[in-house]
Amino acid sequence: MTKETKIVAGILAGAALGAAVALILSSDKSDDVKDKLADWFSDLLDASKDKLADAADSVKDKISKVRS
Repeated sequence: MTKETKIVAGILAGAALGAAVALILSSDKSDDVKDKLADWFSDLLDASKDKLADAADSVKDKISKVRS
């Protein structure tokens, strides 16, 4: 893994852990808080998939340039 990929993965893991802890420790057990966190986490995962796909494309392009 590249340094940038490790940083992105670390940020995503920290955000996921923070969301899980917030959900578990939340004193307000209403469905509204859970829904908001679920939506936020879903958006985070979608954004991370896009960023990781872009990073993978970039790596593939660099590899193909080196092989040429």
